Amino acid sequence: MSLDGIVTKAIVKEFKNTILGGRVDKIYQHEKDEILIQVYNKGKNNKLLISASSNNPRIHLTNHDKSNPSSPPMFCMLLRKHLGRGLISNIEQLDMDRVIFIDISSLDELGSRTEKRLVVEIMGKYSNIILIDKTSNRIIDSITRVTHDMSRIRQVLPGKEYFPPKQDNKLNPLDIGKEIFIKLMDEDNGNKQVFKHFYTNYIGLGPLIAKEICYQANVQIDVPLASLNIEEKENIFASFKNIMDKLKAEDFNPILIKNEYSNNFIGFYSLDIDHLGKNKLYLDSISKVLDEYYRKNDMMDRVNQKAQALKKSVQTKLTRSSNKLAKQKEELLKSKNREIYKIYADLISANIHRIDKGMEEIQLENFYSENMEVITIPLDKKYSPQENAQNYYKKYSKLKNAHQLLLKQIPETEEEVYYLENIMNSIDNCTQVDEIEEIKEELIKEGYLKGKLKKGKKKTTSKPHHYISSDGFHIYVGKNNKQNDYLTLKFAQKEDLWFHTQKIPGSHVILKVENREIPNSTLEEAAILAAYYSKGKNSTNVPVDYTEKKNVKKPKKAKGGMVIYENFSTIFVTPSKERVESIKKIED
Repeated sequence: MSLDGIVTKAIVKEFKNTILGGRVDKIYQHEKDEILIQVYNKGKNNKLLISASSNNPRIHLTNHDKSNPSSPPMFCMLLRKHLGRGLISNIEQLDMDRVIFIDISSLDELGSRTEKRLVVEIMGKYSNIILIDKTSNRIIDSITRVTHDMSRIRQVLPGKEYFPPKQDNKLNPLDIGKEIFIKLMDEDNGNKQVFKHFYTNYIGLGPLIAKEICYQANVQIDVPLASLNIEEKENIFASFKNIMDKLKAEDFNPILIKNEYSNNFIGFYSLDIDHLGKNKLYLDSISKVLDEYYRKNDMMDRVNQKAQALKKSVQTKLTRSSNKLAKQKEELLKSKNREIYKIYADLISANIHRIDKGMEEIQLENFYSENMEVITIPLDKKYSPQENAQNYYKKYSKLKNAHQLLLKQIPETEEEVYYLENIMNSIDNCTQVDEIEEIKEELIKEGYLKGKLKKGKKKTTSKPHHYISSDGFHIYVGKNNKQNDYLTLKFAQKEDLWFHTQKIPGSHVILKVENREIPNSTLEEAAILAAYYSKGKNSTNVPVDYTEKKNVKKPKKAKGGMVIYENFSTIFVTPSKERVESIKKIED
């Protein structure tokens, strides 16, 4: 991860300039592993976000808001009790590690001043937020309790003394001279790759800065230590010292590292990084860098967590409906052959005198055929001829009724399968937690999930994808059925063009016409978006229908996103991620 000890050092420097000496005004806990502390300092409200997420642990100031739970969790209440209205008296980093101490002085119930320490450990899946009493160094509580069953080495539980994470005999890189540096390289495993030497021997150095040290020294990152000559080792030390001097001087230069082929960010750092090229964005604050980088990454991580749970439930129902449809079609096929049972019954009835009880079959002339061909009729020897005839009449009647019922049921089941497949596609398209929640509410409303609908009319907060074609036309893509219905039934004007994959579950796509002639290039781009945000995204030659919005209707009592349309044209496209990313996108 990019958030190593060097980034942590930059964070601490920024905090000392922004929130040190500030007053803790409000504390929220938006997620089970994340808190937000509002700190008032120097006439400004600062929002301090601290996350112990296993995938995206971090600490930084943020400009973004999140919705609060209806009732605050216990850890949030505990922090409010001990830290509320307190003053931040000290902020420091543990050596060069990814551990930050935030000391907060406040008054207790008796009016006496006490000092608490909020410990933020950014340690991947072992990340934690721990509140301790600074005087006794005892743990008051933590956002994640670590029991003896979870770790025999270090428990994090109320009442226990706090011990920092072990540093595995690593050295503080700020204290290292040339002699010790080269000696350590000589004594390390000779087969180890050069860049790995740094983050296995020094506190706070991650793979990113290790590769940068090698790059600046003009040494390949993957060569073994044993292959280095003394000149190369001295060049590496010079590169190492240059970076350490910047740290000692706190000469930070926060950057976001962009993907070469898209606008996505693939990393960040608090120093300039040359080995990843020039596709970088420089900002004046490490918090701005982290806020921008993690806002999308963390959001998608939480979306994926919620999406997987919802998809599992929907997939179960989809499998059940698909199996039901297959069985219904099999029964329909059988029912189409029902006339033979009526013929059997009629022939038996007409030849009762020729049939004895106990016979297993009889051959009779079929007077319904032109050639009076002889057919073999199976008989149940337990029944009389009359009873065999009656059984065949009943079977014929049952299949006839079943045929009529199946003709009605199969389209209903097909519609249900299509709807659930569309839901699965919508879940994959979601980029916001609110959009997943909208799908969940829809499924509860339709009776597919158990639960209570939220009371009161909630204003729509989620937004569809918004693209601008190469010819400057606005294109909107729904991510779920709520957005699909909004785009088609409320947002689009009657002359706007509506796109949807032909007989394939997918998003509604609206192309705003605005009294202009639509070029073929824009039509193709809108069709590509419709195909990409559908179940056919990995297919070739996907048929996409398009028509004016006035030709699209929603049947009465139809499920979300379900519409009918007429007077359409069809365009065939092959969607791809690269093709979609080439279309300009307005951030959601």
